[in-house]
Order: sequence, then structure tokens, then C-alpha cells
Amino acid sequence: MLQKILIVEDDAALCNGIILALNNDNYLFMSAHTIAEAENLCNQNNYQLIILDINLPDGNGIDFLKWIKSRSDVKVILLTANDMEIDIVTGLESGADDYITKPFSLMILRARVNTQLRKIQSQNKFVIDDFSFNFETMNYKKGNSLVELSKTEQKLLWLLLNNRGNTVPRQVLISRIWDDSAEYVDENSLSVSIKRLRDKLEDNSSKPEYIKTIYGIGYSWAVR
Repeated sequence: MLQKILIVEDDAALCNGIILALNNDNYLFMSAHTIAEAENLCNQNNYQLIILDINLPDGNGIDFLKWIKSRSDVKVILLTANDMEIDIVTGLESGADDYITKPFSLMILRARVNTQLRKIQSQNKFVIDDFSFNFETMNYKKGNSLVELSKTEQKLLWLLLNNRGNTVPRQVLISRIWDDSAEYVDENSLSVSIKRLRDKLEDNSSKPEYIKTIYGIGYSWAVR
């Protein structure tokens, strides 16, 4: 499975150097030199990792970091000359998954990138009781039986599993599943998707053991 990586860096030479250093048949690279370009690319593509400079010509990378983290779970490595402790803390508290200061070793960057991508792989595979879910290969099983899931059902299941034991509010599910069209989605669409997912996974969908309704709030994948 190709891993899409977006590099947001206004220094074109450094951007190209990073791509050469990380060159791998399993990676697909895209680059942006401004926040505006990066936002446009993020609206058109889903990325597994973003390497983000903080100081960009049209704004602060921290603001873009907050924007992207409000929309997706993409991993973000901040790459910046801002090496003060307060800068690092601000970056991490704003949602960054890692922080590398310039100048830096390309070998260390490669190792940090590989670490973040391995974390994604572990978030995409679940074995729970009689279920086996692999979101990389889109292979979903209940016992020995394959379960066919729509794209919407896959997104819904992934969100519930990655937050299992916690309640995910209805509005969060709607905004994350339907992205930019969320404001036009009827809340009933989520209820229908939940019902379809229960019908496929639960032994008794009217008395679900896993996909629980938290009345007035949202849904949760129960930890048993």
C-alpha cells in the first residue's frame, strides 16, 4: 500500500533533498511551498504523513497544524529552525506527532518518518474477540467469514475502533466520515450507517454488544 507523504517547505532545494533522502517505492511524495498550496492538496488527497515547516511565506505552520488535526488523524512531523523549548512544547501541544529542528540529519529524519508510519500500520489492524479487521488490505472478518463493508462503514468502524472504550460524538463522526460535505449530511445518515454496520457485525443487532449507543451523545465500541 502506497504511503502518501506531503512535504510543506518553502525551501525548494531542501524539499527536494528530503524527497531524495526518503526515496522509497512504497512512498508517494507531494510538496507545497505555502499554506495555501498545502490546504488545497489536503482538500484533494488523504495523506499518511505531513512533514511541515513552521515558518512559511503566507502564515504560521502551527495554525495549519491545528487545521489539519481538526480534520484528520494524519501524522505530522514539524521541521523548523525554531529550537526554543517553548516552540517545541507549543508544537507538540498543538497536535504534532514529532518535532525536528534545523539543521538536522537526513538519517534521523528517515528514522522518525519510519517510526510514524509504523504507528499508522499498528492503528490499521485489529484482532478483537472473533473479529479480524485489516484496514490496509480492506480485509474484514467475523470468525472465518469475510464481511463486505462500504467506504462509509469502513470509516465509521475505523473511528470507533481507534477510540474504543470512549464515546465518539455524533457530530465528530459526521464531520470525519463525510468531510467537506458534512454540513449537508442529514444526521439520519449516521444512524443508517450504524444500523448497517451492526447488522453485519453484531450477533443480534437489536442488542449490540460492541457498537453501543451513548444516548444524547454518540457511539462507542465497547471494551469487554
